[in-house]
Amino acid sequence: MAKIPRIIIAGTHSGVGKTTIVTGLLAALKQQGLNVQSYKVGPDYIDPGYHQLASGKVAHNLDTWLVPTDKVVPIFTKTAADNDLVIVEGVMGLYDGGRQGVSSTATIAKLLKAPVVLVIDAKSMGESAAAIALGYKMYDQDVNVVGVIVNRLGSPSHQKMVSDALERINIPVLGSIYRNEGISMPERHLGLTPVTEHNASDRIAELCAQISAQVDLEQIISIANNAPELPSIRENQDVIHQSPIVRIGVAQDEAFSFYYPESLDVLKSMGAEIVPFSPLNDKQLPKVDGLLFGGGFPEMFVRELSSNITMRQSIYEACKNGMPIYAECGGFMYLTQKIVDFDGQHYEMVGAIPAICSMQSKLQTVGYVEATALKDNVLCEAGHSMRGHEFHFSLMDIDESLGAFPWAFEFKKTRTGAVYPGGYAHGNVLASYLHMHFTGHEQAASHFITKCNEFNSKALEVPRGEE
Repeated sequence: MAKIPRIIIAGTHSGVGKTTIVTGLLAALKQQGLNVQSYKVGPDYIDPGYHQLASGKVAHNLDTWLVPTDKVVPIFTKTAADNDLVIVEGVMGLYDGGRQGVSSTATIAKLLKAPVVLVIDAKSMGESAAAIALGYKMYDQDVNVVGVIVNRLGSPSHQKMVSDALERINIPVLGSIYRNEGISMPERHLGLTPVTEHNASDRIAELCAQISAQVDLEQIISIANNAPELPSIRENQDVIHQSPIVRIGVAQDEAFSFYYPESLDVLKSMGAEIVPFSPLNDKQLPKVDGLLFGGGFPEMFVRELSSNITMRQSIYEACKNGMPIYAECGGFMYLTQKIVDFDGQHYEMVGAIPAICSMQSKLQTVGYVEATALKDNVLCEAGHSMRGHEFHFSLMDIDESLGAFPWAFEFKKTRTGAVYPGGYAHGNVLASYLHMHFTGHEQAASHFITKCNEFNSKALEVPRGEE
């Protein structure tokens, strides 16, 4: 058994301040000299960036839709080992997730046997905060709600009113945080603005100071230390970690930053050397055997991406030469002919996909999906299904006069059952709005590496002088 001091910070709903509080807690605990590791429940890419800035360590995601349930605890125990304290940030409200509570914070809390601290936004609320806390505590008594952090208090009298009500029902108040707009994180169309796009360090320093003063850190540490032991995961001695057999270029910069660390680790474990490159700043591709474009915010950098003509040409040539390319969401948008920004301005992109992506004023879709391949591609064979997540403001427009579009997947929404075609699959290119996790689809990772290796072998067969 493994002793892993851990605690989950959950919310009553989205927007109560979970990320702000977790980021401040990580910074405050690190300031005390503790080695802290963080996690985020669900498919979020942005919140872990704030975690990493505060803790100095890469954050991980815990998701029972993207990753098989039986792999969640092993991933957690492997990555949480040798830390003084682990903090898990929940998703939305405590009991919210996919259909039937898939990947909800409550589901993860029960899997990890972790105590839960509930964040309540007390703005415009008095004793009702206690009624809310009691309801969340009693709703599922297998979820161990150990106390609350009351956020956005307006005054000492407001704080006393709420605390007295919680004391009467024996729910400990572990923090009382006063309203301070100066520590709120900047937001835009997909939620918080990624840390790669602004200087968040000063704000985190302010957060650290406020959380240190208004949250009972000793109680948080004590609760985490009293979490029950978890089964220890013994490494399989028969696993052979391959030496790199292919080089995969991964787009990583301010425009493309949405990657799960464990997902990339799967590629590494199967023989891929990850070679980061920047579509924004580099002039051409590095020498690689395949390309991976994650999600991000290309729409916020359309001018710079479009202006980097040599990089766009380099990617286009790699595509035409048969290099395996896999792209998700923002990466998918970048590979199309154009992106139309929120102001209606058109910007030339790579042009590998005969389509245009246009930003919309409203969110187009969000949620878990199942994607079934409509044809063989660089990740899988036709008919294979993969679990993933969609979250985007853009729409893809195609020119129907060009004939039948090579749709990549048939998507099915888990909540509504709606079915629709999506993405692009032709030859060596697979791209769509789908975000997936290679830990949940190791066969797809292996398939992609095989395709990259085949491309590498063909390139080596080209006689000198004919390259």
